[in-house]
Amino acid sequence: MQKFFEKIVESKKTETSGDVIFFRIFELFVLYYIVKFAWEWGLYTMRLGDVALPLGLANYIDIRFMYGNILPLANAVLITLFGIIAFFKKFRGTYGMIIILLHIQLVARDSQGEISHSGNMIGMTLMGLALGNLFFSNPSDKRKFVWSFVFFYIGLSYVSAGICKLVGSGWTWAAGQHLWLWMAEKGTDTLSRTGSFEMNALQQLASTHVTIATLILTIGLVTELSGFLLWFSNTRPYITIALIGLHIGIMFTMNIQFHYFIHELILIGFPWSRLIDYLLVRKPSWFESRWLQPIL
Repeated sequence: MQKFFEKIVESKKTETSGDVIFFRIFELFVLYYIVKFAWEWGLYTMRLGDVALPLGLANYIDIRFMYGNILPLANAVLITLFGIIAFFKKFRGTYGMIIILLHIQLVARDSQGEISHSGNMIGMTLMGLALGNLFFSNPSDKRKFVWSFVFFYIGLSYVSAGICKLVGSGWTWAAGQHLWLWMAEKGTDTLSRTGSFEMNALQQLASTHVTIATLILTIGLVTELSGFLLWFSNTRPYITIALIGLHIGIMFTMNIQFHYFIHELILIGFPWSRLIDYLLVRKPSWFESRWLQPIL
């Protein structure tokens, strides 16, 4: 098992300056979305008054204390402050505190009968950052742990999604008629929300030819089951392209948006640190700014 994780994170590889800089960029990306979610969920929670279906921690405590007051916004302020502290490495346990506060924000927002998946990937990444900061004092070890955690669990999540489909429906899950049903359901949602709905070219093609609809679902299922390819650097860019294509396909066939997933896949799926190393050689002045050094 140890050798397996060493393979994922390339633990024997010597870190370059590009690796270090890119990790800080990645960390800033995660913190940006943490703060974004904290405020969006907080502002939405201000409109709520009761719990329809308890989620997570709300199964054990009465989350209604977050309703009818300014606590959601106060919580967002705390998460923002802790995010700044975490980024500048002032306290090793800060990411863990953010997880708790952000979870409260999430369950207050989503204990309404419908659960959003938009923050799942960022949330899992936040968990990796929290564990890395808690258990590793050496910065290089921390970075390598976080990368291995992110690659392993994001890859596993896609594989798990594919397996769940097979457990529930078998290979017949990919039958084109299922896509017809889901497109009709999402079309009804759009119609009720906006008052109009018109199929795009891909939806029209899939709804006309069951073979094409089946092919779309089959490609999606195989892509999910291949998510483990994120674990290895030589296959990571290729499966990243396939997964981005998967989410774009879902967006065009069923109008389900996965913008945050696509953004993180773009960031983790390609060797951006090599580009930074190249720029360090060609344009070193870009990284010598006085304000940039404390961040890096």
